[in-house]
Amino acid sequence: MTVATSQYLDVDCLQVGHFVSIDLGWTKHPFPLNSFKINSPEQIATIRSLGIKRIRFDPERSDLRSRNVILSAASLQSSTIDSGSAPDPATVQRRQLLAQQRASLQLCERQFGNAVNAYRQLVQSMRTSPSSAREAAESLAEYLVGQLSGDQETCIRLLSEKVGERPSLHAINVAILSLLLGKFCGCDQFVMKEICVAALLHDCGKFDLPDRLRHQQQFQSSSEQRLFEEHVKYGVSLARRMGVSPGAMLIIGQHHECADGTGYPAHIKNDSLLPGSRIVGLVNRFDNLCNPSNPTLAMTPHEALAQLFAQAKAKFDVGVLNAFVRMMGVYPPGSFVQLDDERYALVVSVNSSRPLKPRIMVHDAGILPEDALVIDLEREPTLGIRRSLKPLQLPRASVDYLSPRQRVSYFFEDAECTDEKGLVL
Repeated sequence: MTVATSQYLDVDCLQVGHFVSIDLGWTKHPFPLNSFKINSPEQIATIRSLGIKRIRFDPERSDLRSRNVILSAASLQSSTIDSGSAPDPATVQRRQLLAQQRASLQLCERQFGNAVNAYRQLVQSMRTSPSSAREAAESLAEYLVGQLSGDQETCIRLLSEKVGERPSLHAINVAILSLLLGKFCGCDQFVMKEICVAALLHDCGKFDLPDRLRHQQQFQSSSEQRLFEEHVKYGVSLARRMGVSPGAMLIIGQHHECADGTGYPAHIKNDSLLPGSRIVGLVNRFDNLCNPSNPTLAMTPHEALAQLFAQAKAKFDVGVLNAFVRMMGVYPPGSFVQLDDERYALVVSVNSSRPLKPRIMVHDAGILPEDALVIDLEREPTLGIRRSLKPLQLPRASVDYLSPRQRVSYFFEDAECTDEKGLVL
């Protein structure tokens, strides 16, 4: 869109067919491109939810019946009222809430996708240009740490089903949750960056393993187990060639060590582990429980947390494990729950500062899943969670409606305000 052909239009006057250009940074909106032709009312609602009043559009590239008629917001509102077709305030508010809700999720998914793509590119350059791969990892870490800087409260957000190679999704998942846990534990930005770089690269040594062992979590022999454990040594060697910082390299070398000395490769105990190693090691184990190479063995996030706390407590730093449980909440995003009123719901986000009252999507047969509003239980004092469930324990209709993820992926977003009805604004 050129300056010569572009004009400005009130966002209230947008129509399907307008070719628009959003003058915001890519992190401020969920669309793949800044300039595009509007093809649905949902895109219009999303644009209006961005908080801008006017938007650039190109009449020559727009596909409207009349390119020369540009209604003002006032005239559009007047014509709607005169026609007697003005929607009621509740309908308008619901549409706005849905648009904002979708825009927020799309932005998280876009940022997650960009991080996955950046990771794939740095993996491709590890052998041919190790220093460039290190720079790419550090750049991605700086961006993610910068997104979490400040004192604002943060929500951990469950994403929709992600498609891609397990190594990429696992690396980004571990990096995101490790950063969130590092912030929750009070780590400074320098340590956070080292944690993020190490989390991104913690499994880079697996690329030197045979394909049949690369993603194994259960082994047929002790020799297979020993060969698999070599990936830590390979990863440290590759990190050294890349020029990774000593702190990040040590975390890579320690991410399979355990507090009780039963880990590998050095069998060292908790006192000898870096704080970052304790964080990345715990998060790595959590993600492997939720997203194993064999999907039939996958646990819900609630089950994974419960197992770590009840059965593997000795293997992790007690303070870090307790912090992780407090951060994720009793019902982490991705957990299926039954409410006090017997309805079924999916936990979609948790405010890490107030995790006991998550935000949920409730099975409501009278509303399409794509039109379901997220409910903030913190603003619903009469509504609570009765218990956590496995997907197999839900009625078939609830499973279809809430759509269990084959993989659980997370990103973070600023904690948003909610209205008095508990619906996310």
